Amino acid sequence: MDNAGLEAVFASVVGQRAAIELLKAAIARHRVAPAYLFVGPHGTGRQAVAECFIRLLLAADPQAAQAPGLNQRIAHRNHPDLLWVEPTYLHQGKRVTPAEATELGIKRKAPPQIRLEQIREIAQFLGRPSLESERLVVVLEASETMAEGAANGLLKTLEEPGNATLILLAPDLESLLPTLVSRCQRIPFRRLSDADVATVLHRQHQAEILQQPEILALAQGSPGVAIAQWEQLQAIPAELLTELRQVPTSLRRALDLAAQIHRTLDSDAQLWLVQYLQHYYWQQYHQPHLLKTLETVRRQLLRYAQPRLVWEVALMAIAQP
Repeated sequence: MDNAGLEAVFASVVGQRAAIELLKAAIARHRVAPAYLFVGPHGTGRQAVAECFIRLLLAADPQAAQAPGLNQRIAHRNHPDLLWVEPTYLHQGKRVTPAEATELGIKRKAPPQIRLEQIREIAQFLGRPSLESERLVVVLEASETMAEGAANGLLKTLEEPGNATLILLAPDLESLLPTLVSRCQRIPFRRLSDADVATVLHRQHQAEILQQPEILALAQGSPGVAIAQWEQLQAIPAELLTELRQVPTSLRRALDLAAQIHRTLDSDAQLWLVQYLQHYYWQQYHQPHLLKTLETVRRQLLRYAQPRLVWEVALMAIAQP
């Protein structure tokens, strides 16, 4: 295929030249792998590159891949030969995506995950012929959230994918079973330069974030994370955040703050708060024990420990009279 046409499909992507060149070569040489692992930090363009690559996989040629109709169908996840899988919550016996949970105002007590039922749905999807394209395409967003049973189920699918291409998105190799990694062609994604981050934020009409050094420091070269961090910061009650920026000065104050955190923030917001406070406390106090205490909070929250108790123990431990 014409290199200029292939390049045009990826023209909207900022950075990630190594990943794009590998995918362009696969298309040009007609050597598309059965499975790919897009591995790299969140918010650095993995999803954007995946959407461009999918356009090439589902279209007859690069020119057709630039058709607005195809782009919209992929963006809206309603192409009949594309299955886009994302982590879900369980709410009243039904699976709910993070976006749906936010819209419904559901208080989330545990992180979302890709479930065994979703892996079974992938197998059913791959069991039928493609309807409009030469192949079927499946994307597993945040594939690191698969429980062991789901990961083992996916392994069976990867062994015989049929006329299909699977794309797994994950932050690092260690977050997946080695047997899954070994069956995928790895496409590396890197953190963006400051200039590229600025370009993406301007394009997303989020230039105000460039005036927030703490958010940019937390993002570490990921414009997607910068946007998410900024939205999360604005969602935290300002009074609570102001109080937490000061180390508690009494055990009573520590208990009060723990109660406010538990009452006000869902699990995702609490995990974000841990990361924010780790960065903020280090910048303000340079005391390693504060970071270690908060790291313990993070691990316990991920293990679904009782949040209020976790925060009570941590804040009392760091309280300074």
